[in-house]
Amino acid sequence: MSGEDQQTRGSNGRPGDDGIRATAPGTAPVPLSVLDLVTVGAGTTATDAVRTSVELARTAERRGFHRYWVAEHHSMPGVASSSPAVLLAHLAAHTDRIRLGSGGVMLPNHAPLVIAEQFGTLEAMAPGRIDLGLGRAPGTDGATAAALRRTERLHEGAEEFPQLLAELTRFLDDDFPAGHPYARIHAVPGPVQATAPGGVQSPHRPPLWLLGSSGFSAQLAGTLGLPFAFAHHFSAANTLPALDLYRSSFRPSAVLAEPYALIGVSALAAEDEREADRQVRTGALAMLRLRTGRPGLVPTPEEAAAHQFSDVERDFVDSWLGNVIHGTPDAVRQGLDDLAKRTGADELMITANAHTGAARRRSYELIADAYGLPQG
Repeated sequence: MSGEDQQTRGSNGRPGDDGIRATAPGTAPVPLSVLDLVTVGAGTTATDAVRTSVELARTAERRGFHRYWVAEHHSMPGVASSSPAVLLAHLAAHTDRIRLGSGGVMLPNHAPLVIAEQFGTLEAMAPGRIDLGLGRAPGTDGATAAALRRTERLHEGAEEFPQLLAELTRFLDDDFPAGHPYARIHAVPGPVQATAPGGVQSPHRPPLWLLGSSGFSAQLAGTLGLPFAFAHHFSAANTLPALDLYRSSFRPSAVLAEPYALIGVSALAAEDEREADRQVRTGALAMLRLRTGRPGLVPTPEEAAAHQFSDVERDFVDSWLGNVIHGTPDAVRQGLDDLAKRTGADELMITANAHTGAARRRSYELIADAYGLPQG
């Protein structure tokens, strides 16, 4: 795709929006986006969680956030995002402008042809608004990964990630070479429809992103000249090394002339510091339970406040919260500004982990206000 083609396929009507890069809104240092895990709080249902996601996506769109991603997770009662493509189709039906994508689809869990078909369908539903972010982890524990993949050879999927990525790319572009076993197989919707009598080629193809929490995907994304998204929100110690590796490995491509790095960051704003602390501790307790093999729903603030932590548990929670930017809107704005400056990130993708959708939505509104984002 030429640079001119990319410049004409912007999704949000913003100058310079090529589907990847965007202009920072208001006084924000970089474009701001949202990562949604479709969390389920204690006392609520998955239906409630999906309805909340729709409300959050609409809020993000109205306030000028650049993109809205959902992440693939499995066998976690408090996370209702096991099917990103299904969720994105629903969100596409309830939004008009904001980019929607996967943050990400775990490629080794799926046949590349299936992903190409799903995201080709999403692109047909919301032309010019779909991102395809890919990860190589299972998004769950080993036993669940084996059930998903129907194999016990879990490491094989991760090791074959570059080959799976190459196969997926060829399905998306419909350009397997002559003689390849898949040369006569086509992902539909897709480019093959333009070759049929009367066919017209869609000008859009979901941009590919590589996701990671270590150096493997950072280096691969750089080598291939793809945009890179790093999971700073749960792997903060690896952020700077991974971004350095991505930038040093980067080779210009038809997609990008220069590196483009997004980082996921956990942040929550409230009217006062005490309330923000009260809310983020619900997510910290949920993460503690997940990491100790007891995954469940996101607890209420009252349950989190009453929990009796052991010394080891308290150390974990304190460490976890040390990487969560939370407090008043001004404090969160300062924290995000500092993080963007320290990492040189081209985009910040905010995830707000709290028990209720109301607290999360209010946080995004307050952050938008702090940066002078439009009301929409």
